[in-house]
Amino acid sequence: MLNFLLLSSELIRVHPWQNGLRGATLPTFHDDLKFLNNHTEIHVLTDGRDRQVLVSPKLQGRVFTSTLGGPPGLSHGWINRELLESGEDKPHFNAYGGEDRYWMGPEAGQYALFFAPGKPFELEHSYVPHAFDKEPFDVAEKSAKAIRFRKKMKLPNYAGFTFQAELKRDIRLLDDGNIYGGLGIDADGLEAVGFESVNTVFNRGKEPWRKETGLVSIWILGMFQPSDKSTVVIPFLPGPERDLGPVVNDAYFGKVPQGRLKVGKDVLFFSGDGQCRSKIGVAPPRAKPVLGSWDAENKILTIVRYTLPEKPGTYVNSMWEIQEDPYAGDVVNSYNDGPPAPGKKPEGPFFELETSSPAAALKPGESLTHRHQTFHFAGDFRALDKAARKLLGASLSEIESALKPSKP
Repeated sequence: MLNFLLLSSELIRVHPWQNGLRGATLPTFHDDLKFLNNHTEIHVLTDGRDRQVLVSPKLQGRVFTSTLGGPPGLSHGWINRELLESGEDKPHFNAYGGEDRYWMGPEAGQYALFFAPGKPFELEHSYVPHAFDKEPFDVAEKSAKAIRFRKKMKLPNYAGFTFQAELKRDIRLLDDGNIYGGLGIDADGLEAVGFESVNTVFNRGKEPWRKETGLVSIWILGMFQPSDKSTVVIPFLPGPERDLGPVVNDAYFGKVPQGRLKVGKDVLFFSGDGQCRSKIGVAPPRAKPVLGSWDAENKILTIVRYTLPEKPGTYVNSMWEIQEDPYAGDVVNSYNDGPPAPGKKPEGPFFELETSSPAAALKPGESLTHRHQTFHFAGDFRALDKAARKLLGASLSEIESALKPSKP
């Protein structure tokens, strides 16, 4: 039987599994909606009941957050309230937050989009391109459950080539068929919300995009609330390193400290506590089309599924160096925020689940599409455990016991 909560002079349904979470660390969806409405333009995708998603056209068409429990339900995305309240426009990167934001890679290297030609690959010289950090996306169509954006971009790279690009970005709220049927899991004992972004980039210039002058990729990043008990889970293809290469790239910002990353037989675990700036990646020969996280504090299972070609493609390399191979990049990444240096303030904290498209070697008029889906599940522990085993290849008890982080 459903309980009820009095909110804004209305009776709103409260799911039984939410009763034990009223003191949880995550804000409510109602709180985040109220806050965002005071600071930016918001479009709400809704099924008319409990599944709702907040999208901001002004802030680069990002999905800020979602809920599976209506207004009193937990809000799943990380939102940078301090930055939005300040109204500040930061020169390097406006980390507004959001469960699904659009970027393009590569970040660094000889074909970098985030560094001016000749500049060293250091944080003080990194600038996110204005097109997907500061400028609004244009709304082309919208309905109760979907919204479409278009955006034209000029993106110069480190090698001096300028990409004339156009983006089409569709955000859609998913129904039961797309969630449970699409993932091949049983709905019994579970509550869920799911949404997807379908992102298509077009070459609108007169020149082809070639490896010799640099290629770009679609890069989707989701920022989530950290907790001391949040663990990122990434399944991978097992096999000898001589055939498939290393399982994980754990050297983006220096070696991941001991206790924060564990590599199993076919699943790796990475801390999402927001306490140590670190990043990992999995390359095409090892990647599977799914990753996720388990928040054992708030009892939320998050799943990300994305477009992964059957045959490993070419992926841009975002390592902060002049690279030996600029097309030996990763397909999936996870970033855990933390202080960039001792005594420095972190951006968040938050953790990220990220996916990328293959490099876009496009002739004029051609396009490439990358689909990124995000799902959140709550409910009966046994049902959540069954879903985690099916989708991530690890039980919840395995995930919870995998890491013993040391202090950064």
